[in-house]
Amino acid sequence: MLDLGSVRLFILAVEFGNLTRAAEAAGTVQPVVSARLKALEAALGRRLLERSPRFVRPTADGLAFLERARALMAAHDAAARFGDAAPLRFAIGASDHALGAGLEAVIRQVRAALPAGSALALRLGLSQPIRAAFEAGELDAVILRREAGGAGGEVLGQDPLGWRAPEAAAFAPGAPLPLVTLGPPCGVHAVALRRLEAARQPWREAFRGGSCSVLLAAVRAGLGVAPMGAVASGRLEDAGPRLGLPPLPPSEIVMLARAASPAAGAAGRALEAAVRAMLRPG
Repeated sequence: MLDLGSVRLFILAVEFGNLTRAAEAAGTVQPVVSARLKALEAALGRRLLERSPRFVRPTADGLAFLERARALMAAHDAAARFGDAAPLRFAIGASDHALGAGLEAVIRQVRAALPAGSALALRLGLSQPIRAAFEAGELDAVILRREAGGAGGEVLGQDPLGWRAPEAAAFAPGAPLPLVTLGPPCGVHAVALRRLEAARQPWREAFRGGSCSVLLAAVRAGLGVAPMGAVASGRLEDAGPRLGLPPLPPSEIVMLARAASPAAGAAGRALEAAVRAMLRPG
């Protein structure tokens, strides 16, 4: 008989690509995950994972087992759910400037921690309305970008702000800097303007978008320069030193969560682990 907990740990290890992150998502520690995965490999008589100090990845047998493992866990979750039990719905809110280009990995890793048949909802926006929605009980967990300190929530790490620009961008000295932003009341927009005004750097609004993906498209199209975090920009180079722009401060990335059920608690741990991993350089 296969140990189902170990099977779920295997799925998490593949999704996170790292045993420590998988352990964080499962609410345990890396040595426990490693031991249980070795026991699973012994039970199957197959090596499922290639391990290195920094990452794990599935072997050919691991990839073949992954599809079966997901089907096995889906069957288990369906068997444990009775007709009168409402399916789990886990609702996440996030500042677009907090997740940005890291969104796909976060969704995939949280989904791996949820029972089959669960619904996952994600709302993106500015930090203040996202926090208000959490406090109103509309969201189970939120990831916020905090520019000016403050209290509440668990700090998951820091994300450096920088000036994201087309590779060959050059602007005439003293000319207004063409800015690409989400506009007010975005906190990143406010920080960028304060730094430009303190440096007496003239600027003009060149483009206003509704999401970080739109801002990146505008930057790549050559419309201007966007103040964005490393994560939200997909770790584009900070063009500030090249363009002579004032440095921008890092921001705290904060999580607030409530666990209405054990399954929601597991999803919250996976969200925390996914964001922590995303914030680590490289």
